[in-house]
Amino acid sequence: MSVKAKYQGLLDLGEQLGIKDGNVTVEGDVLKIKGQAKTPYEKDLMWDKIKQIGGESPSDIKANITVEDESVYHRHVVKGGESLSKIAKHYYGDPMKYKAIFEANTGVLKNPDVIHPDQVLVIPNN
Repeated sequence: MSVKAKYQGLLDLGEQLGIKDGNVTVEGDVLKIKGQAKTPYEKDLMWDKIKQIGGESPSDIKANITVEDESVYHRHVVKGGESLSKIAKHYYGDPMKYKAIFEANTGVLKNPDVIHPDQVLVIPNN
């Protein structure tokens, strides 16, 4: 299996996320990827996928993923049935961090118990 085929799931994820200025080359047995994610969260998703495919310290890939907007961890579009605690658990692994999300969005939210689908919420950096 070629190294590009091995990491096809990563390349597909990059397309789904809309990674900008993407550049993929193969040098010998090493896949080199470069691109710019919108947020640190998207960069983390790319690195998680690299580790999922290649292990903790893969020697067959070199990645240079920069971030366009480091002022926030991510911008989340609310889906039906979500709550701030569910969103906090997704991004931080801790539902009690909903307070940080609420505080970062007081211009949009008046009550931490009331959010609506299609609202765009700032997910602050940890």
